[in-house]
Amino acid sequence: MNPFASSAALDMQGQFSTQDTHMYSVILPTYNERKNLPIIVWLLAKMFADNQLAWEIIVVDDASPDGTQEIARQLATTYGEDKIILKPRAGKLGLGTAYIHGLNFVRGDFVIIMDADFSHHPKFIPQFIQQQKAHNFDIVTGTRYRSSAAPSLANAKPGGVHGWDLKRKLVSRGANFLAATVLNPGVSDLTGSFRLYKRSVLQHIISVTQSKGYVFQMEMMVRAKALGYTVGEVPITFVDRLYGESKLGADEIVSYGKGVWGLFVGV
Repeated sequence: MNPFASSAALDMQGQFSTQDTHMYSVILPTYNERKNLPIIVWLLAKMFADNQLAWEIIVVDDASPDGTQEIARQLATTYGEDKIILKPRAGKLGLGTAYIHGLNFVRGDFVIIMDADFSHHPKFIPQFIQQQKAHNFDIVTGTRYRSSAAPSLANAKPGGVHGWDLKRKLVSRGANFLAATVLNPGVSDLTGSFRLYKRSVLQHIISVTQSKGYVFQMEMMVRAKALGYTVGEVPITFVDRLYGESKLGADEIVSYGKGVWGLFVGV
């Protein structure tokens, strides 16, 4: 039985009652994610299969010394080389350029960007798709800081953060408050990195985005709004990485502050 014939599946499809014929490409930047990669790939594969969606995962690994690339190759053998596509780079070159690199290889109509460390759960992706289809959004972004979706989505639950200490929560809240106050982009979670893009929209925004580090996500959203692209929001729960250490440090925080100022005077 076609699951899209059920009322729940029709609701997942937003205003459309036909089966989703799009392909969804996930870009996963990795660095020392040997333990996390099999888990996130399994969850993604299951989610796509449960919703009968065409998919592929582009793994952009920055020469991880822990064997992440070998795990990616094993996963390609398990799921198929058309599903798990390893596109490594010579070194640790930054998050922004990882997405640029991965975008060169995607085949999908829509591109999902997310972290490989299990902080972003694939269970929210059907809600992203539902929101996109219902309103034909150019971008749907996950938000930790809304209690409801924008526009409203019946099955959305309040967003939140789990596993962070008070200091890190305050830093994240402060960073978003600073950017929202200075730049006024109309999006509640500028520093988030769990998003669904129309492929052509992502290609355009990336072509004009200048930042390469952790400011990249913020600038992408500011540029998108300035260019007139439409953005929907879906609340997500963010869970601190399952294995390994956070890559956010003092240098990234300083870079973020400089990035906000640069966008303020330049956009």
